[in-house]
Amino acid sequence: MTRRKFVCGNWKMHKTAGEAAQLAGELRKLLDRAAAQVAVAPPFTALAAVKQALQGSPIQLFAQNCHHEKQGAFTGEVSVVMLKEAGCEGVILGHSERRQYFGETDEGVARKVRSALGEGLHPIVCVGETLQEREGGKTWEVVSRQVRGALGGLDPGQLRRITLAYEPVWAIGTGRTATTAQAQEVHAQIRGLLRELGGAPVADAVRIQYGGSVKPDNAADLMFQPDVDGALVGGASLKTADFAAIVAAAR
Repeated sequence: MTRRKFVCGNWKMHKTAGEAAQLAGELRKLLDRAAAQVAVAPPFTALAAVKQALQGSPIQLFAQNCHHEKQGAFTGEVSVVMLKEAGCEGVILGHSERRQYFGETDEGVARKVRSALGEGLHPIVCVGETLQEREGGKTWEVVSRQVRGALGGLDPGQLRRITLAYEPVWAIGTGRTATTAQAQEVHAQIRGLLRELGGAPVADAVRIQYGGSVKPDNAADLMFQPDVDGALVGGASLKTADFAAIVAAAR
């Protein structure tokens, strides 16, 4: 089955509203006819400005996180209802930085996934091991636990609406990248687990992105792998030419 490649830029805590709108405007000039599905995820404060800058463009607007409740006394949080009203079509969930710095758990990610699906948003669910876990031979133990924790109990229809992103924590922002063989190995294992959770049609349909120091010079080799269906891009997504080159490699 041919899966359309999907590239999403995670801008993390970078760019004011004005700066983000300018970057979005530059990207749309280069990516309006991209073969791949393309999305950008600016900070919450820039969502409205970027949405306006992308008006009429196929580039989608994603958020970087959400709360699992629709409303309530949760100071500093943002709900999926708010994201949808701001024009978001999807949301990144369970990123390793959320897990590492803010104590997010598999259980918490699962609640957010169900909340996003309930409002019709497209979740990108991130999984991945630390360097210590990889060196200890625990990569699949960790990744499978995270996938099961986030997706367990979802029906095949819900599973089809999710994108997974395998991001080895040791490769995020470090300049180190998993080899194509390392990436493909884990992606293939994830696809096997999806087959167990939702059946062969789900496993064939769900896209699995790679994330972790994706750059123009390694993007094509990574996305050429049979089970690598795109990229979740960090630092390089803040550079117009680099991000455009990565998207161009997604064929």
